[in-house]
Amino acid sequence: MDVYYCFNYLSSAWMLLEALPLITTPTIIISMLSSEVREPTQLESYLSRSLGLALIAFATLNLLLTGSIPLVSSFAATATVKGTSTDLEDPTAPYAVPSLSVTLTYHIAVGFYCYQQWALGRSATYAIGMIAHGFLAAMGVWVMMFASSNGHIYRKTGADDKSSSFPMTNMDGKKEKLGKKL
Repeated sequence: MDVYYCFNYLSSAWMLLEALPLITTPTIIISMLSSEVREPTQLESYLSRSLGLALIAFATLNLLLTGSIPLVSSFAATATVKGTSTDLEDPTAPYAVPSLSVTLTYHIAVGFYCYQQWALGRSATYAIGMIAHGFLAAMGVWVMMFASSNGHIYRKTGADDKSSSFPMTNMDGKKEKLGKKL
């Protein structure tokens, strides 16, 4: 499985996992995050369930807009968007990079918030969120840096056109240059 699709599926699964307790049991969420055990108010229940439904919508949109779930009836079909064709196997859906950016920003922001709350000694629950969002943010940064670039692989050398010899020297490249000069 491609790391790009793996990031989308893991990110959406984590959001769904966060949403289910918010929708089903706001009392447990309030008890875990508060120092005293009490029943949630109507406003807290409403906000908890609304946040859970928003997370489900965000997870679904993430999968749909990135092309992780094909929106055509056949797997062999290709979709044409403004004159360019995008294969279903290629992670270049029209909204793939913007959706990746939004999802990455979400994981960084929530991970940072969880870290702040955990550092204040609030709850170990924030530590779990910090670790999960930190992992997904690191994976998203990796995907943004390496999986979204279109490099050109040369047939002769097997290297892509964006490689350089810094900080390691390219001995094969130097041998080819020396061989041509001799």
